[in-house]
Amino acid sequence: MIVNTLRFSFRDGTSEADKEEVLAAMRRTASTEPVAFATVGQYMGDPSEGFTHVYCAGVPDLAALERYLHEQVHIDGDRLIIPHLQQLAAFRFSDDPDPELDGKILALHARKVEMYPEWGRLLDAIPGAKGSFGDGTA
Repeated sequence: MIVNTLRFSFRDGTSEADKEEVLAAMRRTASTEPVAFATVGQYMGDPSEGFTHVYCAGVPDLAALERYLHEQVHIDGDRLIIPHLQQLAAFRFSDDPDPELDGKILALHARKVEMYPEWGRLLDAIPGAKGSFGDGTA
């Protein structure tokens, strides 16, 4: 299982209606076929970190992750979601013991950036983004 977790906060001035639309788009992405389990909700960690929400999705394996990354619902959702994010931090973990797994995941992300350069630009435009997005950002 590969689990991807995104902690995030909304840009100042994002309306409650826009926040709900973003969270609904995340839930649609989380309901695609490759996803084994997912949740979207409030961040309950240290408030001083600035995060307000979390998206977490688990996919069974690398093949499912590749399908998930290219689901049209995911691509369309990101176009709606990402412009509303002020801060984003990603981390992932897996029960797969393959020592090359992280590199393989980063390669899938890099391929998505090559295929959808606007996706990479959207991620790059998030002022507080950090984590392994596969697009060269820290």
